[in-house]
Amino acid sequence: MDVNTSKLAVTIGGRIRRERLARQWTLDRLAEAAGVSRRQVINVEQGEANPSIGTLLGLSDALGIGLPALVEPPSSQAVKITLAGEAATLWSGESGGHGRLLAGTQPPDVVELWDWRMFPGESHQSKAHQGGTHELLHVRSGTLTLTVAFESFELSQGDAISFTGDMPHSYANHGNEPTQFSLTVYEPQVGAAHGRKDTHE
Repeated sequence: MDVNTSKLAVTIGGRIRRERLARQWTLDRLAEAAGVSRRQVINVEQGEANPSIGTLLGLSDALGIGLPALVEPPSSQAVKITLAGEAATLWSGESGGHGRLLAGTQPPDVVELWDWRMFPGESHQSKAHQGGTHELLHVRSGTLTLTVAFESFELSQGDAISFTGDMPHSYANHGNEPTQFSLTVYEPQVGAAHGRKDTHE
């Protein structure tokens, strides 16, 4: 991991640990609720891992806090600005692409705004999100192949698409030029599946 990625991993790990301890949850309980291994939780909390977006989504949903809260602490301010270059990079492609979380809202209804750049040959696979999740995508340059379940859609510069995120989906650049796209994810009632209980049972 580079310096920025390492700092982000430590920040995310610290927030997950604080949220877990505030609920008096054991490592095993969080691992079970998030659908990951105990070792993964330990590695993430210690900032030793560069977890996938799927792992972070599972952990944040299990804690009932939403993915944006792992990157930025909750704020009572009515306005929050993310300056250019300050967004958290939560996905990195093999050829230098990135998925950056630009902004997000607090639970229970979480909205995330992402900036993605994919170089030719890069792709990202996403597991099904919780029921009721919707995504909006706008291609700003290049071409993008979006696959939702077993159906693929070829998108070009300027195209936009909306789809439900509660089934497996993927984004891929099969073209010859870099692709840039904006993505908005709406995830309602974050943590509801786990009851958002704050105390140890």
